[in-house]
Amino acid sequence: MLREHGDLLAPIAAGGALGSLARWGLTTVLPHGGHSWPWATFLTNVSGCLLLGVLMAFVLGPWSQTRYLRPFLGVGMLGGYTTFSTYELETYVLVGHAPALAMLYLLASVVAGIGAAWLGLTLGRVVVLDSGREVVVDGIDPDLEPDPAPDQGRGGDR
Repeated sequence: MLREHGDLLAPIAAGGALGSLARWGLTTVLPHGGHSWPWATFLTNVSGCLLLGVLMAFVLGPWSQTRYLRPFLGVGMLGGYTTFSTYELETYVLVGHAPALAMLYLLASVVAGIGAAWLGLTLGRVVVLDSGREVVVDGIDPDLEPDPAPDQGRGGDR
């Protein structure tokens, strides 16, 4: 696997370094003491979900043929920027001090993250469609795949 994808290590590492620095910068601007809402982690993860949604619209559309962009931005930069481990640790610490706040943080992070990813994908699709290029959906590129035969509809029985 490393032989086939070894050339992706540098873009992933560079993106990860940049994403981690961005997260660190946000935590210095919005420090968290452990007894209140962890705004830096919440904003980091929600904005990361939004950006990942936008990125997916582009890598499934006009940027689908780029080899290094998705590993650099998606795996590296956004992977280094977002943080599940800090989210879990902050939730654990909050449970000891403010259980109701911990539960709210736990649920709000998941709901806001899913909503942000959906919004990002939707906004990205609008931009891509405005550019005249359709987004690949379910692995099917409308510009490359012929329509199915009339008797072989896509998922009619699902």
